Amino acid sequence: MDEPKEAEGDLGNGGAPPLPFRAAVDALRGTRLRPQIEIDPAPAPKRLAPYAYALEAAVVDGEEDLADGRLVLLHDPAGHDAWRGAFRLVTLVRAELEPEMAADPLLPEVCWSWLTGALSARGLAYGEPSGTVTRASSHYFGGLAERPSASQIEIRASWTPREGLGGVPDTGTHLVAWCDLLAQVAGLPPAAPGDASVVTLPQRRGPQSR
Repeated sequence: MDEPKEAEGDLGNGGAPPLPFRAAVDALRGTRLRPQIEIDPAPAPKRLAPYAYALEAAVVDGEEDLADGRLVLLHDPAGHDAWRGAFRLVTLVRAELEPEMAADPLLPEVCWSWLTGALSARGLAYGEPSGTVTRASSHYFGGLAERPSASQIEIRASWTPREGLGGVPDTGTHLVAWCDLLAQVAGLPPAAPGDASVVTLPQRRGPQSR
């Protein structure tokens, strides 16, 4: 698919972005992804770091979404004690589930392992991972009683990508790993044939309209 287009104001809170951050953003923009994933620039948060760049993506089947998410690259040239580095990746991933699947007590641990497994499968070095896995159910009553119950999984996470040559992390491969997670949550087969580390989500609820 086409690489993400630049959105005005994505790169920081003013001033010329430093070279490592520009290189990291260029790597995100130049990454080619599987055709089922649509990705575009999004407004970046202004208060989390001196420089930030954001992408939003959806796993699409025809005109319907199977899963969606947001990935934010943060950069503090002075470094950040909590990150233990100068870069941080922050994500939100969401998908709908069958209620029976949402009731599985092991689901949160499995979903977290999908994230760490996606990063490891791409050979990525990272540190200080943290996050939450939330499952929510909606039941409808009264005038909405005809709607079927709905359940959703939501993964919020962040991690510090290890910096390479010139202090630049391999953000392109991190983006590919993140899209692997999106595809996995959506129930798509693995992009790499024979990748036994990928376990797709069974019994998903039908696609959600955009």
